[in-house]
Amino acid sequence: MSEEKQTAEQVEAAEQEEVTEQAEQAASQEQHEETAGQEEALQHQIDELQGLLDEKENKLLRVQADFENYKRRSRLEMEAAQKYRSQNVVTEILPALDNFERALQVEAESEQTKSLLQGMEMVRRQLMDALEKEGVEAIEAVGQEFDPNLHQAVMQVEDENFGSNIVIEELQKGYKLKDRVIRPSMVKVNQ
Repeated sequence: MSEEKQTAEQVEAAEQEEVTEQAEQAASQEQHEETAGQEEALQHQIDELQGLLDEKENKLLRVQADFENYKRRSRLEMEAAQKYRSQNVVTEILPALDNFERALQVEAESEQTKSLLQGMEMVRRQLMDALEKEGVEAIEAVGQEFDPNLHQAVMQVEDENFGSNIVIEELQKGYKLKDRVIRPSMVKVNQ
């Protein structure tokens, strides 16, 4: 019996050992599953945070691009304002310049009138020099092809001496300030 008892004890010890191993394996598996669950939760949290980070980076890039565009637009507007700062003054002076040119077309009959016209021509020349320093230039019209960006056609005639769509006569001078037309030339155009 002692052998039976010993065998029974061995069987019981083996069973006890097996139960302990199974319990340890179950605990280990639970711990592994718990760790895997935590890893999965952490990975999910990392993915969410990465998505938020990407979204914020995109917003930042858009804001930076918008700001750069704003700076560029502002700079261009400032340059244009500086470039064309004298446009209002020039526009106001042009009618006086037109009157000078009309007055200079009068034929002088006396020495006194000739002297007066010479003085007026000098004043007109000084005005033109000052305007040219600001970037004002007269638009060439007579003999040029009609350009609606530079010329305003007020009359059309048929003249065999000129080609089609050629400016025959300038009725009022046009002017440009740098590259901007501030007053188109009023012209007579051949059909």
